[in-house]
Amino acid sequence: MTETRAPSDPFGLLTPESRRDPYPAYARVRAAEPVHYSEAWGAWMITRHADCVQAFRHPELSANRAGGYAKSLPPEVRERLRPLLQNLSRWLLLIDPPAHTRIRAIVREAFTPRLVAAMRPRIERIAESLIDDLSTRDEFDLIRDFAAPLPVIVIAEMLGLPPEDGLKLKSWSDALAAFMGASAIKPELVAGALRSVVELEAYFKEAIARRRGELGDDLMSTLLRASEGEEQLDEQELLSTCTVLLFGGHETTTNLIGNAVHVLLQRPDHAARVREAPDEQAPRVVDEVLRYESPVQRMGRVARGDFELAGATLRGGDRVFMVLGAANRDPEVFERPDVFDPDRRDDAKHLSFGIGPHFCLGAALGLLEGRVALTSLLRRLPQLSRAGDGAPAWIDNLTVRGLASLPLRP
Repeated sequence: MTETRAPSDPFGLLTPESRRDPYPAYARVRAAEPVHYSEAWGAWMITRHADCVQAFRHPELSANRAGGYAKSLPPEVRERLRPLLQNLSRWLLLIDPPAHTRIRAIVREAFTPRLVAAMRPRIERIAESLIDDLSTRDEFDLIRDFAAPLPVIVIAEMLGLPPEDGLKLKSWSDALAAFMGASAIKPELVAGALRSVVELEAYFKEAIARRRGELGDDLMSTLLRASEGEEQLDEQELLSTCTVLLFGGHETTTNLIGNAVHVLLQRPDHAARVREAPDEQAPRVVDEVLRYESPVQRMGRVARGDFELAGATLRGGDRVFMVLGAANRDPEVFERPDVFDPDRRDDAKHLSFGIGPHFCLGAALGLLEGRVALTSLLRRLPQLSRAGDGAPAWIDNLTVRGLASLPLRP
């Protein structure tokens, strides 16, 4: 019987310590081999800020990771996973121009700064309603009871879906996140993602059928009008776009809120500054949290062909990750990169929203939700504190950086 060799992990990327705190391992990679092929990840890691900027714009790097994953599967497995692969293959995050350009043009009208700013009163009302309930409890879980429901209610309403469906929408999205950020593709993760996509598409088909009879001003109606006009969104593009809007519209914001509260609980002086001058301090804190504890630690691409990047030779078909968690703490770019400092004045910006054609469409919405969430929590619950003395429970995921739970006392 042949033993399967464990992948080499010289930098300790997959150790329990690195799963809780990946930044020391990132620093070791960045210092020793900035563009490094990791057996542990089964992909290239790009860890310097400048190299990530170049990679985001490199014509030989494709966003079509779903297609690359499908090609690696045996035909019988590919057929069994067809619903999952078809859905992912049309995600805005995972397609290239011209399809990406066409679909993004339809969706971006709902995320203009003016329209997002107009949503602030509604987001504040949702936050206040959630806090009304939390303030009456002896203890609550920030993630489950506030950071998760707030953005999922917002994106559900934007899509024209009932807010009360938020819990099941969140569970479907979580299964996809677990699959997409796993260090190893385990059968149970694949099965969970497949089941979630099948159920989510059935849900969206019913919602779309209802909406066709009475179009409104929600995002789903916008997509339906496009599908019937010159843009000609086909059914799979429609379903996949609804899926990625749901996924991208709340998953990262949940973790942004959780990471921000976690960071501020350890720094009461910064929390006090947000309470005293929320309009000035909340944007600074949220932006620094995005750099310091980015909810998205890496963004992937696939090499179209052979090319060189920062002295490394990449081959066609290779998987590549721009490691945002490493780039955002690059000492060549950020002074005292491992220090949380909302007042920093570094010329370079963090890369947590990406750059180029795939820059996060919902960046303005996520920033607004993060600022509203922090401001409301700290104003309404000035004595907010950790419940219990255990270590934070981080999600075990290479792509997503967030807390699985954060028990608090109001």
